[in-house]
Amino acid sequence: MRREIITTADGSKTIQLKDWNEQYHSKHGAIQEAYHVFIDQGLRLFQNQPVAILEIGFGTGLNALITLLEASKMNLAITYRGVEAYPVSDAELRQLNYITALKAGKFRKQFLEMHRSSWEELVVISDYFSLYKQQSDFKEIDAVDRFDLVYFDAFGARVQPELWTEEIFAIMFKALKNKGILVTYSAKGSVRRAMQKVGFSVERLPGPPGKREMLRAIKS
Repeated sequence: MRREIITTADGSKTIQLKDWNEQYHSKHGAIQEAYHVFIDQGLRLFQNQPVAILEIGFGTGLNALITLLEASKMNLAITYRGVEAYPVSDAELRQLNYITALKAGKFRKQFLEMHRSSWEELVVISDYFSLYKQQSDFKEIDAVDRFDLVYFDAFGARVQPELWTEEIFAIMFKALKNKGILVTYSAKGSVRRAMQKVGFSVERLPGPPGKREMLRAIKS
C-alpha cells in the first residue's frame, strides 16, 4: 500500500495510506489529537501509581512518546505494550518531526530507541518508562487482567471494520484489570454498542479538533 508523510494542521507529521485515504493520526493535528484522547482523557486519570498501558496500533510511536514526556512530569512509572503488525520504516521515522514539534530534544535518544529496540522484549527506555513491542495481529493478544489503560488507536472503521467488533473489544475487556479504562478517538454508534455488548460502561466525551465526540470505556 502506498504511504507518504503529510503535515497535519498543528504542524506535526503523520503517515497517510493513499489507497485508503486514511492517516495514522488526525489531519486536524496529530499531536493535538494524541494529547486530547490518550493523555487528557486517559493517562491523567491515574495519579501516584504504576500504570500498565496497552496501545492498539503502535504506529509512529507518537502516543508512546507523549506518554513518556507526561510520565516524567507526573512521576508515574509506566509499563507500555505497543502492538503493531506493520512497523514504520527507518526512512519514515526520519521524516517525523515530533521531537521538534514537542520541543523535546532531550528525549530524542529515547524516541529512537523506542523504534529501534527489539520486538518481543521488554526494554527500559528511562527510569519511569519500560516498553514491550509486540509485532502481531490484534486478535493474537491473550493478556488477562494485565492493563490499567488501553489506547485504542487502530485505523478507522471505514477502512478496517474488523478491528472495531465485539470480538476485538472482548479481547480488550479481558486484557484490562477491573475498573481499567479504554480510550479511543472513535465515537461511532456501532463501536459504542460493541463495547457495551462485551461489558464496558461507555461514555461520550468532547472530541479532539475536527471531531465532535470520542469514547471512553470502563471495565465494570
